[in-house]
Amino acid sequence: MPLIQQLDPHVADLIAAGEVVERPASVVKELVENAMDAGASAVVVEIQRGGMALIRVTDNGCGIAPGEMPTAFLRHATSKLREAGDLAAIGTLGFRGEALAAISAVSRLDVLSRQKGAQLGASLSLVGGTPGQVEDAGCPEGTTMMVRELFYNTPARLKFMKSDSAEAAAVGAMLGQIALSHPEVSIRYLRDGKEELHTPGDGKLLSAIYAVRGRDFALNLTEVEGGGEGVSVHGYVTDPLAGRGTRAMQAFFCCGRMIKSALLTAALEEAYANRQMKGKFPGCVLHIDLPLYEVDVNVHPAKTVVKFVHERAVFSAVHHTVKDTLDGGLKAAGTAVPMPAGRTKDVPTAGVREAMEASAPRPAGRANPPPPLAAPRSDFYQSMDAKTFREQGVPSGGQGNRLLLRDGARPVSSRERPAAPAAPSGGIGTFAVRITSPPPGAPEKPVQPPPEPPAQASLTGGTPVPWRLAGEIFHTYIVAEDGEDMWLIDKHAAHERINFDRMKANTEPIMRQQLLSCTAVDLPQEQYAALLEHLPLLEEFGFEAEDFGSGCLAIRAIPSDLETGQIRETLEMLADKLLTGAGADPAAARDAMLHTMACKASIKGGWKSDPAELRALIGRVQSGEVQFCPHGRPVKVKLSKYDIEKMFKRA
Repeated sequence: MPLIQQLDPHVADLIAAGEVVERPASVVKELVENAMDAGASAVVVEIQRGGMALIRVTDNGCGIAPGEMPTAFLRHATSKLREAGDLAAIGTLGFRGEALAAISAVSRLDVLSRQKGAQLGASLSLVGGTPGQVEDAGCPEGTTMMVRELFYNTPARLKFMKSDSAEAAAVGAMLGQIALSHPEVSIRYLRDGKEELHTPGDGKLLSAIYAVRGRDFALNLTEVEGGGEGVSVHGYVTDPLAGRGTRAMQAFFCCGRMIKSALLTAALEEAYANRQMKGKFPGCVLHIDLPLYEVDVNVHPAKTVVKFVHERAVFSAVHHTVKDTLDGGLKAAGTAVPMPAGRTKDVPTAGVREAMEASAPRPAGRANPPPPLAAPRSDFYQSMDAKTFREQGVPSGGQGNRLLLRDGARPVSSRERPAAPAAPSGGIGTFAVRITSPPPGAPEKPVQPPPEPPAQASLTGGTPVPWRLAGEIFHTYIVAEDGEDMWLIDKHAAHERINFDRMKANTEPIMRQQLLSCTAVDLPQEQYAALLEHLPLLEEFGFEAEDFGSGCLAIRAIPSDLETGQIRETLEMLADKLLTGAGADPAAARDAMLHTMACKASIKGGWKSDPAELRALIGRVQSGEVQFCPHGRPVKVKLSKYDIEKMFKRA
């Protein structure tokens, strides 16, 4: 057995650096948090080549005394803790005393600092953690840290670094979260000389949200404030109609510290129960404050996971604060809806928007063309109001409706709608309908759906009798009959599996559709970074995308199966899958793309489908080709005649 010996101090520093310094964003986080703990009101972060070549963090904090500079870079050196009791109530962001030592161990680091009121500052250079001599230097009040050639002495770590754009996006995402946690501090972020972020530092949370997440997100927010049992909650949540496809827009902060908490996520989403569309998630920027001794921030190396002494009180405070605010907004929607702070008066709120849309004139050609009436009488254009249409039983023609045409023409999908005739001048809600008269003396008869193919009593070669289409329920589940059995088929899941298998087996380049104008898609920094890292994969699947800077992707082409209105949601879903682990494996990343594309290209539950489409799906399910959707859910459920008779007590 090898002899047991103490590690060389340099090796020990490299091991510690591996725990603290994961990537350039980790360095930025530690240095900016130190600046805030030093009382800075403004912090400037500059990076080059994604932070691998240079990271410069400048603040206007209290500065470092010249005699304390070498000590600051020793392991377990800190000005924020004195005794064990201090660990029970940690109010600072950085407190372990390992950040500067770990960063200097894997880089070439220079520090300039001048204390407030001092006539002269000081400088110190470190290479691989080894300090030089402290020298006098002229510099502004505060501290400047310059980190060069990160991981120059640990080449094994370099192969795990992502592209420069992805690393820069990760830095931007980190700074955005820090800016939201401390709106009283101005954060300025420069990437290769270009300003990517600049918050005003005026102490207003909404100002920081506007700077970090953009105008569209900020204009759909409602302010919340409340709490109970010693827990205070304040911040902003999104309107129920402004839900997002992922949880990427949820940000929680505890005592000024960015945290990730399943407890707080559950409390927030429970408050939106029966208000949020299925598959959509609320966004928020919520600050939770409570006594420091009731929260433990030292349970995770990254300090992003905390433990609450009274979890029930925290859950209740967040849940009821958000729920009461949403309830108050709904009650006021019928009269005058109060605008949250910062919302411009020309932006209608949810209740007002609905009223405006209901009363606005419908442009000609935008409404779905209704089917012909059952009893045509003359050859002219007849105007009918919406009430008469409802009484006649004419469907409203939502997304995906299938419209039956006269004279045996094939059914037309909503994606293939013929142009509607121009509406005559008239009141609001007027529809124009083409009425074709039959030959004189011909009997009147209603329009009939296409007939089902005749059932085959037997087929040669032992081929099973096709299942009979019995109908469809909820515009989602197909009902099929097979002798003594009944099958319920999820049409979306079945179609999604067919699309997934087709795309995966396809060896030809995916057809793309060029957009008439470039579409700019603003994304949260985490999603933005994940997609930047996988731009070649996006191109492989029909997207033509490029980095537009500041969390924005410029989309010039999309897959032919995708509708333009689904671009943002598709990219958000894909980025979310890449962030949850699929990005580590190229094959998993490709499957994640296929899953997302197959889902978006499939017919949806709630769409009206043509009987021919339903029969085609039944045939693929009956053959055994389609058994499970790409996510593993079953596509069919079997009920025998005996099972049904048993339910009705007939068996």
